[in-house]
Amino acid sequence: MHNPLGFSVYTSTFEKQLPMLKTINRKNTLVFTSLHIAEEVDDDYVNKTKEMCHWLYQNDFNIIADVSPKTLAIFEQKDILSLVKDLHISVLRLDYGFNEREITQLAKKIPIAFNASTLDVSVPLPLEGKLLYAMHNFYPRPETGLDEKLFETKNQAIKQKGSVQIIAFIPGDQALRGPIYEGLPTLEKHRGWPPYLAYLDLITKSLVDQVFLSDVQISSEQLKLIEDYQSDEIISVPVSFTDNYDYLYNQVYTIRIDSPHGLIRLQESRGYASQGEKIISEHCSERFRGKITIDNEKYKRYSGEIQIMRENYPKDERVNVVGEINEMYLPIVDCIKNGDSIRFVPFYYDKEITP
Repeated sequence: MHNPLGFSVYTSTFEKQLPMLKTINRKNTLVFTSLHIAEEVDDDYVNKTKEMCHWLYQNDFNIIADVSPKTLAIFEQKDILSLVKDLHISVLRLDYGFNEREITQLAKKIPIAFNASTLDVSVPLPLEGKLLYAMHNFYPRPETGLDEKLFETKNQAIKQKGSVQIIAFIPGDQALRGPIYEGLPTLEKHRGWPPYLAYLDLITKSLVDQVFLSDVQISSEQLKLIEDYQSDEIISVPVSFTDNYDYLYNQVYTIRIDSPHGLIRLQESRGYASQGEKIISEHCSERFRGKITIDNEKYKRYSGEIQIMRENYPKDERVNVVGEINEMYLPIVDCIKNGDSIRFVPFYYDKEITP
């Protein structure tokens, strides 16, 4: 499976997350947790965290744990490696409070993840040459998430340092995590996006190697869209078609490698159309970004060609507008590259967000 989705689990929400986690049947799925969130710590925090980590370990999840020196005090452990053993941690994400010597010593025993968002890329990594993880932050407060330019500059600099796996977060679409309950994206533009779209945006347009869900839950529909892409690398495009064009759903199309920037040409579409009835001229309206069109019989041998608009075009009596990508998913047109495979799927998005 390509680019499997990782998950974030939290002691305070673990019971709520269990039903979702039980549906994941992949061995060695990565999960992220933080072991120094002040608002989570109460009298029963340590016991609940140990129970959570034990369940994850017994069910073949690999834990990436965010730790700081105060984590040792919370768990009354003498050193980090004792904590690692007690909680079955697979990767340590070192937040703050560790010097270069401590990091080097820990890396001899367990894989290390750095904070990619705050990493000073002008300074050499203390462990260059080793396989490392660079995990970005997520940002609960609106307007504070990373912008794309900074994100890509950081990632490019990190990749130049050797074998570093870059991880970023996308928000959920159901139960969100506090204290703000407005999503936990790495990139600010992903706040409020469907998780599937945010996932595609990272996987197809950036240097990210692994994507994690940051919030408490994701809907089954969004998870299925992500898993479908992971299994076959066919981009599912949620659309709504006008009457008589439902037959375009669930067929696989290849994007022509010579498609121009302004529109996406579907390679097989004319061949499919040539086997059917003539396409009469109708619905010849303006072709805005995200509209789906089919050339009618007035376009002669081009009749039947299907296109997706990346830019706006005027109406043309030779071109029928037969469907559209829902506004919520419009950025998906920028995730589709020449040579990719796509399928149209019915638009469905039941966004029931709860704290």
